[in-house]
Amino acid sequence: TGRGFHDRIGQAANVLAAAGVKPGDRVAVQVGKSPEALAVYAATVSLGAVFLPLNTAYTPDEIGYFLGNASPRLFLCAPAREGQMAPVAAANGAGLMTLDGGMGSFATAMAGQGAGFVPVPRGPDDLAAILYTSGTTGRSKGAMLSHENLLSNARVLADLWAFTPDDVLLHALPIFHTHGLFVASNTVFLTGGQMIFLPGFDVAQVLEALPQATAMMGVPTFYTRLLDEPRFTRDLVAH
Repeated sequence: TGRGFHDRIGQAANVLAAAGVKPGDRVAVQVGKSPEALAVYAATVSLGAVFLPLNTAYTPDEIGYFLGNASPRLFLCAPAREGQMAPVAAANGAGLMTLDGGMGSFATAMAGQGAGFVPVPRGPDDLAAILYTSGTTGRSKGAMLSHENLLSNARVLADLWAFTPDDVLLHALPIFHTHGLFVASNTVFLTGGQMIFLPGFDVAQVLEALPQATAMMGVPTFYTRLLDEPRFTRDLVAH
């Protein structure tokens, strides 16, 4: 529910604050897709800190570059990668916690925190997130996104796509880049709709969920795989 997610945001914000994260600090995150991971994003922004999502396929060497460049206060990784990432975080002065859905040290800390949290006031030009470029023509560079950048983007998309509180978005995108995190999630958050929050794109899961959704966002490979599927018919999405 909206209240349940709001409570998770408060718990996550209290964990971040207890870990020493302050307004303006960076929080780097390389974890799998889950409601808890999405709550960490909202909690970071609520705390006045700066969210830095990182591709789950990045190697320790690649992570070392991003941590050294952005200087985060805290780095979250999957529990299974803690052994690999601990020396990388330490070498770059970042605290380390783990998260995998409801598991990991961050999830355990969330369970011990109350949901009450008052968001830190921020101005439109204050930094909210850093997204690194793909690095195809050189080293990845951090694109700095303000609160107004994110809010303006969500408002424009909600208006152009006519999203309402009655909409249900089928969300099968990863949340470590702008499409799944900001374009999809922020638009639904702003308009008060719902999400069917799949861990990834699985044709069978998508076909099962489509009749319950009013919208789906994807990338070309999503659509080509659906078009190759005989069960993907006009009747399936006729409502």
